[in-house]
Amino acid sequence: KETPSPVGEWKIVHKSTNWGGGFGTRWLGLNVPWGIYGIHGTNKPWSIGREASHGCFRMYNRDVEEIYPWVTYGTPVIVKGEIRYFPGYRVRDLKTGATGPDVVHLQLKLKEEGLLWGPADGRFGALTAMAVKYYQTLQGLPNDGIVEENTRKALSL
Repeated sequence: KETPSPVGEWKIVHKSTNWGGGFGTRWLGLNVPWGIYGIHGTNKPWSIGREASHGCFRMYNRDVEEIYPWVTYGTPVIVKGEIRYFPGYRVRDLKTGATGPDVVHLQLKLKEEGLLWGPADGRFGALTAMAVKYYQTLQGLPNDGIVEENTRKALSL
């Protein structure tokens, strides 16, 4: 519960056959900006399907070994579900440079509005800022690209 799985649109950025310990026989690392998350095997197959891997995605070793050669660097990985925040999370203003599940939530809302054309990757960059400014303009809000209380309310964040 302290490290929920990262909902968002990621890419494979690391591959290994020797990640060690309980990660089984293969590791496929994701480009999540706030932690180390991946798809991996396990030496505890009974734990698959449980919240037992600090937010990673466990697979049976035979299954991750099967897909491993097919998966290249940059392969997209879309994780759907309810966005969950770390314990102690506090609402904050979002602006260029911010990272986190709250940025993914914002990006997914902007995509629903048809305003964001980039990935929901948890990185508040130039495309996200442009989409926020456009949304603010459409809503008659100050278009500074900062997601503060009024913009959060308008987006139902």
